[in-house]
Amino acid sequence: MKNDQAHIQETRAGARSWLCRDDFDRERMLDMEERVRPVRQRALGILAVALIASGPWLGWWPAIFLVPAALCFGAADLLMPRVVRPELLMFGAWIGSGLVIGGAVALSGGPDQPTLAWLAIPVITLSSRFPMRGVVVGVIINILILLAVAFGVDAHQVFHNPVYVIAPIALLLCVAVLSTPLMRSDIQHRSDAVIDQLTGMLNRNALSTRVAELAQQSELTGDTIGIIVGDLDHFKHVNDTLGHSTGDVVLKEVAYELRKQLRAFDLAYRLGGEEFLILLPGSNLAQSAELAERLRAGIAAHSITGGIAVTMSLGVGASRHGEPFDYASVFKTADAALYRAKHKGRDQVCLSESLDVPALDVPILA
Repeated sequence: MKNDQAHIQETRAGARSWLCRDDFDRERMLDMEERVRPVRQRALGILAVALIASGPWLGWWPAIFLVPAALCFGAADLLMPRVVRPELLMFGAWIGSGLVIGGAVALSGGPDQPTLAWLAIPVITLSSRFPMRGVVVGVIINILILLAVAFGVDAHQVFHNPVYVIAPIALLLCVAVLSTPLMRSDIQHRSDAVIDQLTGMLNRNALSTRVAELAQQSELTGDTIGIIVGDLDHFKHVNDTLGHSTGDVVLKEVAYELRKQLRAFDLAYRLGGEEFLILLPGSNLAQSAELAERLRAGIAAHSITGGIAVTMSLGVGASRHGEPFDYASVFKTADAALYRAKHKGRDQVCLSESLDVPALDVPILA
């Protein structure tokens, strides 16, 4: 079970879908689902009370449709940690909620019922979980459900008075149009809070969240986690002699070179200034050291725009197999190793423990 979860985490990190273009999209969707779950349960409760209170006029059958809706989302919540693309499962559950509401409306009487407008309720959560393409597809699906219910139950009534479908469709579209920019603004602010705007790397704010997740994961799997701390050599000299704008170019190109060498589920952070940190889930000290040497060689071989040559010193640490990941402890050893690399002449890799790691003769990734 532990190995299966670790495998899913690794596979998920490199997986893409039409709903999640990158890992940030997926992390946002999963985070928002955690926030929406209790609110969704309360919303289902409100609908249940409304349907029961309206039972003498609408009938009692519509209220029963809330049971499959709750079961649908409950099943999705249980299965999401076990699948590689949880966003597809959640989108399927979302479609199921629209079908359930449509079924309840159909049983309650059809297009002349005010409950038809309830199909706008699921649309509120679309933009908080999915990118614009998901919002567009979701809105189209709910409009089709609305039209199917209205025309399927009483097409003659709809043709006689099209307002029965025009009004709820307008409400559905307005909910989508108004909620989307609000959610996008929230997403942008959250992105700005965790993304270093110069290099596009994650920053310290994102690091604290990921460290907590890795600590919990290591308790389940027992896997090792490596840390590489890197610092550009003589970067102050670049800023002082060539200017800060050139220094910014150096940082951006170094960040790009670092990312090229990493696996999909390795995470690179800019801690500030010229200091970088890389988290390596599933890597022991030797594996982390091998990657650190590849990073060092890649930076040394790369000529920055304008012909500037830079080098990097790196320190490496890793947790032990079977032991929980203690970030503070491992970072301390990696940072001490970085200090030794600087003290010994720079442009080299030092480890938290004695371990012979020869310079790599493997080609640098292009």
